[in-house]
Amino acid sequence: QVQLVESGGGLVQAGGSLRLSCSASGSIVYFAAMGWYRQGPGNQRELVASIGRGGDTNYADSVKGRFTISRDNAKNAVYLQMNSLKPEDTAVYYCAADRFNTLIPGDYWGQGTQVTVSS
Repeated sequence: QVQLVESGGGLVQAGGSLRLSCSASGSIVYFAAMGWYRQGPGNQRELVASIGRGGDTNYADSVKGRFTISRDNAKNAVYLQMNSLKPEDTAVYYCAADRFNTLIPGDYWGQGTQVTVSS
């Protein structure tokens, strides 16, 4: 059973940046995809970004050009660089990984990290 632990959340002003990290307890090279989801107040959980084993990436339209997902197989970690943050980015951000699905990871989940963007 792989454990995923997120870190890097916090409070930031609009226009600022944050970098989220997701550390896995085991090797991530076997995951077909890893990604970041978020769930804001009163909203459903949505996929923000995902990255495949080969480095191919996908982003929600709402974050394209502002967020960048990356993975470091040597460190068993996935990152989400978030720039030009907006109040609507406020949410709990979850890391996820999948053994088979290359676009929508959902086998394993982290506990989440809060991101709050003030206006």
